[in-house]
Amino acid sequence: MKSAGKYALAMGAGVVGYLALAMANPAMAQTASGSNPGSASAEVRKLSAQDYATIPFVEQPDLSPNGEWVAGLFGVNGTRQMCMIKILGGESVRKCLGLPDGMTASGIQWVNDDYVVLSVTQQQPIEGRFIYVSRALGVSRETGKFVKLKWDLLGQNVSRVLWVSRDARNEILLSGSNSIYQGEEFYPAIYRVNVANGKSNFEQRHSHNVLWWNADGQGQVRTGVTYDDDRRLFQMYYRPNGTDTLQRLERADARKREDLTDPEIFLPGGNHVIVIRNGDGKEPSALWEVDLVNHSDVAKVYEAPAGRRIAYTIPAPDGTSLLGVGLRGVQDETVWLDPELAKIQEAFDKAAVGRHVRIVSINANRQRMLVSLDRPDAPSALYFFDTTEGSLHRLAYQYEKLGMGVLSPVRAVRYKARDGLEIEAILTLPAGFEDEGGKKGKPLPFIVLPHGGPWAHDGLSFDYWPQFLANLGYGVIQPNFRGSTGYGEDFERKGEGQMGLAMQDDVNDALAWAVKEGLADGKRACIMGASYGGYAAMWGLARDADLWRCGISIAGVASLRREVNDMDDNYLMGGLYSDQWKAMTPDFAAVSPANKVDRIKAPLLLVHGKMDERVAYGQSTNMADKMRAAGKQVEFLSLPKADHYYTREPDRLALLQSIEAFLKKHNPSDSMVP
Repeated sequence: MKSAGKYALAMGAGVVGYLALAMANPAMAQTASGSNPGSASAEVRKLSAQDYATIPFVEQPDLSPNGEWVAGLFGVNGTRQMCMIKILGGESVRKCLGLPDGMTASGIQWVNDDYVVLSVTQQQPIEGRFIYVSRALGVSRETGKFVKLKWDLLGQNVSRVLWVSRDARNEILLSGSNSIYQGEEFYPAIYRVNVANGKSNFEQRHSHNVLWWNADGQGQVRTGVTYDDDRRLFQMYYRPNGTDTLQRLERADARKREDLTDPEIFLPGGNHVIVIRNGDGKEPSALWEVDLVNHSDVAKVYEAPAGRRIAYTIPAPDGTSLLGVGLRGVQDETVWLDPELAKIQEAFDKAAVGRHVRIVSINANRQRMLVSLDRPDAPSALYFFDTTEGSLHRLAYQYEKLGMGVLSPVRAVRYKARDGLEIEAILTLPAGFEDEGGKKGKPLPFIVLPHGGPWAHDGLSFDYWPQFLANLGYGVIQPNFRGSTGYGEDFERKGEGQMGLAMQDDVNDALAWAVKEGLADGKRACIMGASYGGYAAMWGLARDADLWRCGISIAGVASLRREVNDMDDNYLMGGLYSDQWKAMTPDFAAVSPANKVDRIKAPLLLVHGKMDERVAYGQSTNMADKMRAAGKQVEFLSLPKADHYYTREPDRLALLQSIEAFLKKHNPSDSMVP
């Protein structure tokens, strides 16, 4: 189909907005008539791998300060491009910046109404190996042209933005180092950079061992944090308001799980800050206002509900006050502390029954916002809201061919692990498997899908992998095994020493629960996962060879010892990272799939991208070689341009098609059988 041109969105009250979409398909822009591909249940069975592989319409959407433009990482012709699109006014305008292969956009932020700053990463060969380097670009909204910001520096990371001016000065504070070799210039300095022309001055010179700096809402560098990997010791230095001298404030021993008083927000006009205190599991997670100079607590700002932890704060656009907090759990939640935003969120929740409503971006005066509506069994759509008008207006569906139609049903379930620990999991079943009265069809072939991390969790949000599998006719369960985040520190610590042991038991017990409930056919079960989940899939085939009919590992870790050794060699904080991994198991070799290939009976599919920046590509090539040498059934899909997160549509499609073909060969669903 031809590229889209100008698409009017009826905004009500005489206001017309335009979204200029030079995308692959004009159906991405939906008029207010509400046409919704994928809304009919009959259409669910016609969906293909291509439908699920589509790159989302936009990721990281951010409103300009005046609320007239949206910038973000848009899906354009199967790739992600940074675009700035006008959503208000009488003309259709867009500016997009395509990136070369191998370069990934990692962050975007408006500096003012005329410029954005874009962070990018790219692999570069250094002394015989590839490392990821990060850089920043200043991009003009008017012309779409960009300026390289401090690309003359020779360090690995030159992209962290501490502060933006939000005015006509076009200034940011940018962190950057000038060497990849440890020495004085290895540590970052802070530069005041003009994003329009690239001119810069020193704001804060590098200081020995200071790994990162933070600035307040007025653009003054206020804290610096040092780290000594030999002693696993963090130290914080603080610049009191109105002074030029950094003072050592406190230290924290990582081996003792001590935390620094790391400011989330510097309150203007003094030395008070807002900090998160998640404690040791005994004290509730809370926000506190703290006086850093007097080392005293001023007031508790917010306390999270029992069992919930604060994951992040949401500052006001000017960085000087707090608007809300984000809570992690099976259902991620935003709690707005600003009274007006809390009222708006409450109104959204009442109006959108059955949908999860999130305010994802707010303009400078909080009058305009971008809002996402989704549910676990349906993709999201992006809406525009103006408080002076009071109506939500859809800008686009995130997945063009899926619309917002309800797909396969999703719910959270709980089961008891074999030692009695309660585990929560996300269950996705094919549409129509259960009728309205709860009557089930015959037990399904099942996919157990453990998450990555392992310090992560799956929740009640739309996930295209289990939806794709359910559309093929499989039941899917995603266990949040012990060690997962989102359930408190005690639950997280239960994973220590249990990698490949009780953590793997929890995965197996998810299948046992599904069999007991009459959902799963235990003789037709496969295990699949990515990153740590890929490790769990390979280890499951080796440890419990008779349980699984097949396994799929996507960017998985086959040799734990090798991965931890890579951390020691390649990471500045490698010693600390190694400690965290070593706490997870007493014997890496004993629970590494690459060392137990002889036990594997079931066929294994390996998928790995050569541009993976998280898990070494060699992890999969090594496993494939060992499987072939042992005469085992293995298929290996190598994707030359794929990264760890499959941000390119061709890579997503190749991944999903390979999964479908592999399952059809080794564990076909009933709908695949002629």
